[in-house]
Amino acid sequence: MTVVGEAPASTAEARRSPVRAIVGWVVVGILVVVVAWVGLQVAASAPGSYRSLDPESARGTGTLALAETLRDRGVEVEVVRSRIDAAAALDDDATLVLANPYTLTDEGVADLLDPASRVVLLSVGAHLLDELDLGSYAPGVTASVEANCDVPEFARVGTIRPDQLLRPSDGVTGCFGEDGAYAVLIADRGDTVISAVDGSRLFTNEALADDGNAALALALLGQEERVVWYVPSLEDSDIEAQTPDTLGDLTPDWVTPAILLLLLAGAAAALWRGRRFGPLVAETLPVTVRASETMQGRARLTARAGDAAHASVAVRDGTRLRLARRLSLGDRANVDEIADAAADRLRIPRGTLQALLGGPAPTDDAALIELARRLADLEAAVDETLRPRGAASGTPTPDPSTTTEDEASRDR
Repeated sequence: MTVVGEAPASTAEARRSPVRAIVGWVVVGILVVVVAWVGLQVAASAPGSYRSLDPESARGTGTLALAETLRDRGVEVEVVRSRIDAAAALDDDATLVLANPYTLTDEGVADLLDPASRVVLLSVGAHLLDELDLGSYAPGVTASVEANCDVPEFARVGTIRPDQLLRPSDGVTGCFGEDGAYAVLIADRGDTVISAVDGSRLFTNEALADDGNAALALALLGQEERVVWYVPSLEDSDIEAQTPDTLGDLTPDWVTPAILLLLLAGAAAALWRGRRFGPLVAETLPVTVRASETMQGRARLTARAGDAAHASVAVRDGTRLRLARRLSLGDRANVDEIADAAADRLRIPRGTLQALLGGPAPTDDAALIELARRLADLEAAVDETLRPRGAASGTPTPDPSTTTEDEASRDR
């Protein structure tokens, strides 16, 4: 019996192609670059890039419907995206409309609002409220509210459902609220009237038709003949970029040379002490290993270890496999099936051979030898019953009953 090891179809198939490996790494590198670029674009995108409160956006968060409504009422709407263009377009009969100018410094906001006679802030931050001395954010339940103020423009607005309430500062009028929390703030500064409202939902395309939102928007933005609508963006910022301190700036001067020296020392140590692999050794396949060599090698290991229990398992497995094949039971027959079939063949009571084929393992060499002898006698007895009468060297076949009794007594 020979054991033949499988070999790959060819050495070329077993060895990965360098070209395929290079192509794979190139594809991985491209994917990493693309993902990094997309992440940077998303991280650098400002809220204005999504066109929130943009008068030229038809999305749900845009305000194109409000701009068209103003035009239908005879108000000229000019959309600008530069603070310089906004300052140039402003005059005495124009209203400056803008969202929170988050991209401008405090000086830039002051320069932008200075030439306007009427300013409407469609969204405000806490810093802008404090900088313009308008008030602060206020808690409260945003239920439907009426004007509750003496501003004549709001007399026919009706009710609105604001999202954010504001607490006015001294000298600032609050409308559409109660108990010191209002949705609209109006500050009359003499030359300039500043109105602030959180219109991030009230004036959008998807909510303009709700309640009195449209009437409130016309009351705030439709008081003059022209509207200059400034859309803040990162491209129109006056904030000077400042380079943050790097790790090299924060560490002493000797740290960088020391790190480079350690890296060079590590590379030199790797080249000096690193294991050098020689050329691959080609082995001729397939390889034929004799079964007798494998059997003898395992037997020597078992004998050297003195493992009688392990050896008995191998002996019993071999006996059970051979008996199962001789008795036509198949290779998957269990111990009880083999023992019962052998007992029926030898005409002895069932249950007699279970301990012999599957009992406790021997603990020493003497018990192992005795077990092996009894298993060999059992196989010989079964073989004897399978032979035709008178077929063994011309001698008469012994009486089955006598043979069965002898084998049974010997097993006992």
